[in-house]
Amino acid sequence: MKKGLFSKTIATFTAIITVSFVITAAVLSYWFEGYYFDQRKEQLLNESEFIRAAAVKYLDGDISNERVAEILSGIGNYLSTNIWIADKYGIVYAVSNNKYKDLIGKQVLTDDLEELRKGKDIEKRGVYGDIFTAPVHTFVVPIFSNDMFKGAIIMHTSLDEIREPLKKVYDIIWISAALAIISSFFVVYYFSQKIMIKPLGKINCVADKISKGEVDKRVYIQSNDEIGELAKSFNLMAESLEKIEENRRQFISNVSHEIRSPLTSIKGFISGILDGVIPKEKEQYYLSLAYDETQRLTRLVNDLLDLSAIEAGQLKLRIEEVNINEIIRLTVIKFEQKIKEKKLKADVCLQDDDLYVVGDKDRLIQVVTNLIDNAIKYSDEGENIEVKTKVKGSKVYVSVYNSGANISEEDMKHIWSRFYKADKARSSKVSTGLGLSIVRSILTQLGEDIWVENKQQGVMFTFTLKKI
Repeated sequence: MKKGLFSKTIATFTAIITVSFVITAAVLSYWFEGYYFDQRKEQLLNESEFIRAAAVKYLDGDISNERVAEILSGIGNYLSTNIWIADKYGIVYAVSNNKYKDLIGKQVLTDDLEELRKGKDIEKRGVYGDIFTAPVHTFVVPIFSNDMFKGAIIMHTSLDEIREPLKKVYDIIWISAALAIISSFFVVYYFSQKIMIKPLGKINCVADKISKGEVDKRVYIQSNDEIGELAKSFNLMAESLEKIEENRRQFISNVSHEIRSPLTSIKGFISGILDGVIPKEKEQYYLSLAYDETQRLTRLVNDLLDLSAIEAGQLKLRIEEVNINEIIRLTVIKFEQKIKEKKLKADVCLQDDDLYVVGDKDRLIQVVTNLIDNAIKYSDEGENIEVKTKVKGSKVYVSVYNSGANISEEDMKHIWSRFYKADKARSSKVSTGLGLSIVRSILTQLGEDIWVENKQQGVMFTFTLKKI
């Protein structure tokens, strides 16, 4: 996980932060450079006012050429700029630096004169003809007197000299960006470990232990984010697995007990016959007992196979139109002998002669058979059993009642569990303890409900079916 998710997280966040800071630094550098040049331009414009006044006086003959040169030299040194003054034809007649006095009398402005006559300033960056081979910042300001174009002030400043102060600003910006990126890397590393990687590591560790059979292990993470929700869901899953494991062990224990009892009886009976312990005249009796135990084993295996198929979703239901009243009538007739043996009073109250529902006929016969058999089994001699059908809306309610003892609260909690039998039925060798579990599984697969409730006297099971 660390080589995968952790490294990807660090790489992704570092890349995002790096790109963000690089873009920010580049934008700031560009903005500072633009701002600095705007300030420089503003400064040149302010100083050009003094130069313009001197140029107008010179043209009017009020000051000498030497005085103009002196003014240009002073301002040029202050601004670190080469300043030239040209007339309205673009011919230079004064310079701030004697290094360029050869330009006096030469025309340096041609193409830009038209723009200057319109009163527009001209700004350029780069080499300036053959005079400046290194890039310069050229700023040209027109000179007007009495609304007449008189010439222009030409100012050249080395770009390297202008950008020299900016280098310190660039250094600060890019060093700050680099430090921020490095700091962010460690912050992302720390919080990725704390918030995501370590909690996921705990979950992974516990998952590994659970996979090895330690289903009692849990993850303890105090967090209100998605990781916390994942930990809670994981613990719920672990609790479910623990419960499933507990049920599996209980199931194996119950199956072993249910199978061992009849096998022990069969073995004892047959062994007694073979060893001659059982007299000849009793052999038929004990063989019949062995046969009953075999029948019990057969019922247990069949019930187990049915339950397994239902829960695995392998039981194919044949959904069709079924007359539930007819099924109830035939089932009650099937149990007529048992009802007479226990002298029970059976009351069958069916709404209408025929009542059609949606279901699997064979499985509904199994449901009704198990419920009626259960009612007979838990009824004492002379008590009552009742089977009723009633239509409510789009549903048919089927109820099976017996007037026997109520189900205790403890038994009610486990009544749908596999192999669970109330105390007075545990001695019965007829029951497998799977009947009610199979009933509920069949009805669940049909999308219906079943419930049990204690009446003032007796117990009633009720299930629903979809009416046609």
